[in-house]
Amino acid sequence: MTYHIYESLKKAARHASFHTPGHKGEGLRTLFRDSALDLTELSVTDDLGSPDGPIAAAQRDIAELTGARRAYLTTDGSTSGIYAMLYAARRAGRKVIVPRGSHKSVWNGCRLVGLEPVIVQGEEKNGILSCPDPARIAGLFAADEDICGMLMVSPDYYGNVAPLKKYAEVARAYGRLLMVDGAHGAHLAFGEDRPLYAGCYADMWVDGAHKSLPVLTQGAAVFLNNLAFEGLLCEGLSIFRTTSPSFPVMASVEYGYKYAAANLKYIGRVKAAVQALKEGLSGIKFYPSDDWTKLCLDCAPLRTDSRLFAEKLEKRGIYAEFADGRYLVFYLSPCTTPSHLNALRAGISRVSKSKKLRGTYTPRTACPVPARTYSFLYALSQPYEYVPLEAGIGRMSACNAGVMPPCIPVIVAGEIISREAVSAIRSAPHTFGAEGGMIRVVKKQ
Repeated sequence: MTYHIYESLKKAARHASFHTPGHKGEGLRTLFRDSALDLTELSVTDDLGSPDGPIAAAQRDIAELTGARRAYLTTDGSTSGIYAMLYAARRAGRKVIVPRGSHKSVWNGCRLVGLEPVIVQGEEKNGILSCPDPARIAGLFAADEDICGMLMVSPDYYGNVAPLKKYAEVARAYGRLLMVDGAHGAHLAFGEDRPLYAGCYADMWVDGAHKSLPVLTQGAAVFLNNLAFEGLLCEGLSIFRTTSPSFPVMASVEYGYKYAAANLKYIGRVKAAVQALKEGLSGIKFYPSDDWTKLCLDCAPLRTDSRLFAEKLEKRGIYAEFADGRYLVFYLSPCTTPSHLNALRAGISRVSKSKKLRGTYTPRTACPVPARTYSFLYALSQPYEYVPLEAGIGRMSACNAGVMPPCIPVIVAGEIISREAVSAIRSAPHTFGAEGGMIRVVKKQ
């Protein structure tokens, strides 16, 4: 009998990891050695649904370490935390501001709790959407009292950190909420980068701790500073979190935060090593990320498709987080080893000289802001039909569709499908909302 998933994991287990999870195959060796620790709710292990023992103590410690007033563990990744935040915010208004580059869990959360997303989009710089202008946010708040607040992503998948201090000032001025999807920013709570951390500014936020700390996959934490929403946030967590949480995952979340707090020197060392790597690769261009754990190789100057570059690196045992055609994105963490960085330096240097890859890069056409005729929630509630992607051009989408990773929609429900959006989906190896080359559109009346 063949155990397909297990065998694939064994085959891939030994390589240079520049993707999630943040433990990089190394950082948890002292914590987990066998399956005997995979337990359930016992008198000695506590209950995540109503903790009063070890889990409660761990949550208090994590809150103290991050500067939050409350912390809540979750073993469902950032997704259940985002749902819970939106559930709580729904009581303050029926709309919420979200950037176009939001993870699909944000859109799904809006759908689940009945919040209308008010989409904002920053300018495109170096082929990537920048953060929305705080003045634009202020204008939206001033024009609509039904907007409960904003849910911003920071840092994003390329390491852009939002101007959270300015967002917080705007939100406070209008009495609205600032929520942050900080799935990729748990490490920012520690060391010299703390001013970039979501917890310094947000009412509610979520850390995907497993992405950049030594934490098992799906390990995350939800945080609260605005205690007026404590009851609603806890109620939301009770609805969206699993009732069978993994105790090893919870244990690893506590470990990850305490590891980072106690080992700031490791963060400094890896950060310095990454900077040295970039400076040592002459002629290689990287995206100017605000977050040191996001190393984004710009393949446009090399005239190389980043996906082909990634394939060459994988043959050398080096795996990146994702490639989007232009950028090849490597995720690092305090657990990234010198040997892996050396392998990455050598790999980039070698592959960048490949003449066979020259001329494979095709510049991406920026998708214009789509025409929008009806609301997100309205479009989702209408009769629909499935049509081929090309036949959907000019039709109103009845779903979100995009590329993964990083699970960002190119088309949002209620928008008119453009030719550029279809092209972007067609060119991506992995997508959502467009399975089998078909897309759901609102039926014509």
